[in-house]
Amino acid sequence: MASVNEWMVREYLEALGFLVRQPRKYQVVARSKGIHEEVDLLAVNPLAKAGAAFPEDMLWGARELAQVPGVIVAVRGWHSERFTAAMLASSPEIYRFAEPDSVRAAAAEMGLDAPAKVLCMADLPTDPDPRAEALEFLRSQGIDGVILFRPMLLELAERVDVKKTYEKSDLLQILRILKNYDLLRSGQMDLFRHTRRRRAAPPRPDRTEDLPLGDGAGNRQDPDA
Repeated sequence: MASVNEWMVREYLEALGFLVRQPRKYQVVARSKGIHEEVDLLAVNPLAKAGAAFPEDMLWGARELAQVPGVIVAVRGWHSERFTAAMLASSPEIYRFAEPDSVRAAAAEMGLDAPAKVLCMADLPTDPDPRAEALEFLRSQGIDGVILFRPMLLELAERVDVKKTYEKSDLLQILRILKNYDLLRSGQMDLFRHTRRRRAAPPRPDRTEDLPLGDGAGNRQDPDA
């Protein structure tokens, strides 16, 4: 699953014009990751101005990424979770890639002095206060920007042209097919738009005189008999 998540992020960055490299091709299983193994993707933006200031907003999309010359990316695609501040505080492996030694090793590989540290994650709390608290916690840990999967995929889908065949990219081709059949509409993944609604049950009678007469054993009787 980790490779699928990284694949989606890589496609997104490449669509924005980044040159993306995966620093390692193996998965660490039987031991803890070394400091040089914390970063999932390295991406250089050849169109950005060198030395440009990073966006102040913690939530990044295409507009914010266009301003930075390079990013080191950690991908945390726990799609069934919302990342609260408490959850982040108890899971330091989520943001360990932003530690100074890790950043220096990645920056040396990229040939950049100060690449942006970007965390791509599943989702944040919907309530404004817990959401802001989680983002502020990540800022305190050295994270420069956060990319959420849902906005990222929606942006990527908006860039897909249904008249083109994306034979070089399975992800873009899948999004093109979904979009062509109106399964992606108006910037939202409305995959179940055509699902039929369950028919409501008829209202029950409120008055006893509307009920059918019975003999006490569940047998209906004719009131005119």
